[in-house]
Amino acid sequence: MTATPESEPHRHEHPASGPSHDARDPAVAPASAAVWSASVLENVPIARDTYRLRLAAPGLAKFIRPGQFAMVRPGPEGASDPLLGRPFALYDVVLDGAGEPAAVDLVYLVVGRGTGALAGRRPGERLSVWGPLGNGFGAPPRGDVVFVAGGLGQTPFLALGRWWMGRMAYGGERIARPISAAPLMLYGVRSEPLLAGLDDFRSAGIAVEVATDDGSAGHHGYVTDLLAARLERGPLPARVIGCGPAPMLAALSRLTSKYEVPCEVSLENHMACGFGACFSCVAPIRQPNGSADLRRVCVEGPIFPADAVDWSGMHGQ
Repeated sequence: MTATPESEPHRHEHPASGPSHDARDPAVAPASAAVWSASVLENVPIARDTYRLRLAAPGLAKFIRPGQFAMVRPGPEGASDPLLGRPFALYDVVLDGAGEPAAVDLVYLVVGRGTGALAGRRPGERLSVWGPLGNGFGAPPRGDVVFVAGGLGQTPFLALGRWWMGRMAYGGERIARPISAAPLMLYGVRSEPLLAGLDDFRSAGIAVEVATDDGSAGHHGYVTDLLAARLERGPLPARVIGCGPAPMLAALSRLTSKYEVPCEVSLENHMACGFGACFSCVAPIRQPNGSADLRRVCVEGPIFPADAVDWSGMHGQ
């Protein structure tokens, strides 16, 4: 992807001080996190009630990695209503004509007042954005990879697939040993009009199989049905990664545990600040002694091993 070169957005804050992501301290926001004033380049529908927001934010685009997210305040810059930002996973990074990171793409579903306000933003308006936030994905495994997405859970997998296939550098890093086979993404939604970005994934070389609750496209049933069939027929993948509603991820965890396939999940807990201050996004994570302790998804996640999450305590997420 390329974008028209844009000037560097005004940066309100310097990067947060403290240990960097590479220092392996997951309990703080990444050292590269900052608040940015970003200009809207595009805000276009890509499915029913689903939009792709492109923001001119070279600094954010330079640092953000697949699996990380940004908080976006939905109103125009300077407005205090809606006050709280909304978290959106990185969809992709856009390069300028010189091949340098120039913008970020975020995808969102209109579900309430905040995202409704965001859908009204027009090119040229400026938004307050803070990020990159959270801990992104690490290096790929040696072997096949299956992504499992439910609802808007496909969002992190475009950049991750491109990164792991060695087709794009993110956060200044290019994968030294790319995966040898294209990832497979199993993608489930309620109905066909909600399928978002299929052409983007297929253009990137990511194979896609679809499931819909109402049978309007692909398999009539749950996306976990597709995974169960894939695991049953083999060969087993080296890793499964899921993103979507908690009940889907819980079923995914049970399936992969049955077949002893390593599985990671990207949690979508509600959050208000994005940097660990408000504790609104906590999830019960099992500790080495077997107990479950509440961990902040925004700074210690959003990526966790599926078998580390106490799914019985994830109701309401």
